[in-house]
Amino acid sequence: MTASLRAPGPDAAASAPPRSARPGTPPGTATALLDAYRGGADRFLATPRQTLLAHGTAAEVPHGTAPLAERVSTLLDGLRRPGHAVPLVLGALPFSSRGPSALAVPQQVRRAGALREDPLVALPAPAPAARDAWRVRERPAPEAYTAAVAAAVARMRAGELDKVVLARTLELTGRHAPDLPALLNRLARRDPGGYTFAVPTGRGRTLVGASPELLVARQGGRVTANPLAGSAPRSADLAEDVRRAAALLESAKDRHEHAVVVDAVRAALEPLCGRLEVPERPTLVRTATMWHLSTTVSGEVADPSVGALHLATALHPTPAVCGAPEDVARAVIAESEPFDRGPYTGMVGWQDASGDGEWVVTIRCAEADGGTLRLFAGAGVVAGSRPEAETAETAAKFRTFLDAAGAAL
Repeated sequence: MTASLRAPGPDAAASAPPRSARPGTPPGTATALLDAYRGGADRFLATPRQTLLAHGTAAEVPHGTAPLAERVSTLLDGLRRPGHAVPLVLGALPFSSRGPSALAVPQQVRRAGALREDPLVALPAPAPAARDAWRVRERPAPEAYTAAVAAAVARMRAGELDKVVLARTLELTGRHAPDLPALLNRLARRDPGGYTFAVPTGRGRTLVGASPELLVARQGGRVTANPLAGSAPRSADLAEDVRRAAALLESAKDRHEHAVVVDAVRAALEPLCGRLEVPERPTLVRTATMWHLSTTVSGEVADPSVGALHLATALHPTPAVCGAPEDVARAVIAESEPFDRGPYTGMVGWQDASGDGEWVVTIRCAEADGGTLRLFAGAGVVAGSRPEAETAETAAKFRTFLDAAGAAL
């Protein structure tokens, strides 16, 4: 998205021919890896830097009392072999620090360039199933969600907290298990400049999505974070779309929401970076459905041993997915959301044995479990929020996945 980073090193394992791809798709391209994803134990991640497709599991991150980043580094260091490519860990972490991680060292990793730079990404994706194929259940219902936002706003105006992110879910149930490769294809081809992923999360479940938000990346000593906060739905009318973007950029409510997140990112990274650059004003980024306020934070790690996952766990959760103060926001979330977030608003990404890696905020996503897709969407609530507008924002954010699944709300 906004990061411009040096290309990574060689493949993490010897290349193998694609198991399947569209006729005429050149092997080794980003779209070939996208077309070769088959679900199950496969792990796919496309970023603005590169595309990764991983097969099998060579090792899992061990349990223990040591911090997760330390356990991952120890595991990867033990897998280094002279003359072999640098090993990496790939997968997802949940919103709750007490939840189970879904990280593994793959048996084989195939790499290609960025999906957005592959001209074949412009080819149409497989058409979604008919819109009447899904039964849709909302949790909570829009009226209940609006009431929860209003209650949170009242608590903010009473001085209890500055911000909270409240989410809701849609449970889509079909007659058959969703076609995950086709769903991933549609998500990737709709927003090829973002972060598209599909990773197993255990118990037969798969996390699939297309996030616009980089939590943090490390390449060599360079660190990049790209917090997003403050959003507005896109419009099909060009003039109205431009008006909405301009209004978002000047919105006092959204600028405040964004500043809370940027300040938290600065506070988390400053102790770990010898130099940190934070722009004074946000810019705009867009997806197919939303405008977002964006700030690209960049710096250099003070200690070369601090890897990407160490940086990510120091940042997580930012106020962009939780709130501020964090402990109060977590309590409000637990009281207001009638479901467990699981991997939603956690992170998905990779780190190699050198400490380089990319970690993405897990939004615009769903968890597939048998014939059910559970979609997630949230909105940042501050004292100036209008409850009906925040409910409408979540509906707009659901559009990314509803369109890809061929469902209607």
